[in-house]
Amino acid sequence: MGRISTFFILAVALGRAETYTLTLKQVLTRAVAQNPDVMMARLDEQKAVLGTKIAKDPFAPKVGAGSGLAYSSGFPLSINGAVPSIFQAQATQDVFNRQQSYAIAESRENARGAGFVTASKRDEIAYRAAALYIDADRAARMSQAAAKQIESLVKVVRTVSGRVEEGRELPIELKRANLELAKAKQRVSAMADDAEYAQRSLAVLLGYGSEDLVKATDDERALPKVPDSEQAAIESALEGSHDLKRLQSAMLAKGLEVKSANAARLPRLDLLASYALLARYNNYDKFFKAFQRNNGQLGVSFQVPILVGSAIKANVAQAEADNAKLRIEMEGTRNRISLQVRQCYQDIRKSDGAREVAQADLELARESLTVLLAQMSEGRVALKQVEEARVLESTKWAEFYDAQFVSEKARLNLLRETGDLVASIQ
Repeated sequence: MGRISTFFILAVALGRAETYTLTLKQVLTRAVAQNPDVMMARLDEQKAVLGTKIAKDPFAPKVGAGSGLAYSSGFPLSINGAVPSIFQAQATQDVFNRQQSYAIAESRENARGAGFVTASKRDEIAYRAAALYIDADRAARMSQAAAKQIESLVKVVRTVSGRVEEGRELPIELKRANLELAKAKQRVSAMADDAEYAQRSLAVLLGYGSEDLVKATDDERALPKVPDSEQAAIESALEGSHDLKRLQSAMLAKGLEVKSANAARLPRLDLLASYALLARYNNYDKFFKAFQRNNGQLGVSFQVPILVGSAIKANVAQAEADNAKLRIEMEGTRNRISLQVRQCYQDIRKSDGAREVAQADLELARESLTVLLAQMSEGRVALKQVEEARVLESTKWAEFYDAQFVSEKARLNLLRETGDLVASIQ
């Protein structure tokens, strides 16, 4: 019974698995919309925006109503700071609170900085999705190329086996051919596993389940366009860097924090209003010359700090120290961005050179195979040589795919640095 249940559960789980064939554009569109990390960054941004509303709260009027019912024996005492009453209501509102005003401005700047964090996370996830897409495509294509090698190697084994039986080849040649066939099968199995893992990883990154697969389309992709010059790319990266904008926003927020701390020395003005409905059984008529049931007050609370303590100076010093750290971090980020852009250009040059060599090598292998096929039709070349040439051609195809994908990924990495990755694919 246990085995049947396990089999049924596995069957249901496998039945829910889906395979999605997407273009790179579709992958990036879904990644920036459905990736869990991007969604959590958006939630943090929403929390920061709501923090601004919380900071504004003291300037909004607040009204509370209740009762201070009590029986008085002797002089009517207060109930929680108010006279005993049947019904009472109080209203308060900050009118002038410079410290809180700076806190609101700081909260707004923090919300703006949270937006840059979300944008930075979106670009990071977009690049990871693009890189995984390329890895999945690369693994699938190389697996196909390796599978073609097996077909040729099987023919080689048959040819060598016949020649060994005829006494025209040594038995060791058959062992060597079988070994090459076993190696090719092992490579195909490993590449198939790599392709499946990359496809599942891409599915998880896009918000699908871990049992789903995302495959790349068979369409050939043009290499992404990059800025015309290295200096133009550096300037674009520095201007559009979300990390730099985040640090600039954090510095502005720290400056407002300093102003807020210093504003604790300024006066504060609050608006107050209250109403109370009194009862005679609280002995008001016995101890006061006049009694009135309905009573109200409207006024302001004006507070002037005289001795504010040492906390203000300490808070200001802490904020200024944080600002100094942010300036250092900003300079380091600028240098890092410039260095990474230069490294990206070097990687592009290297990968383009490797791709051109791999393409020339592939064309040579294909032309050699064409020549051997023509010679075999004339009876001048054996089948073994032709199939070995097919194996070599498949190997050169795999090397060309590898070089092409490395070149594509190097360009995507540069576009990530300049902040143009998503726009360039759209």
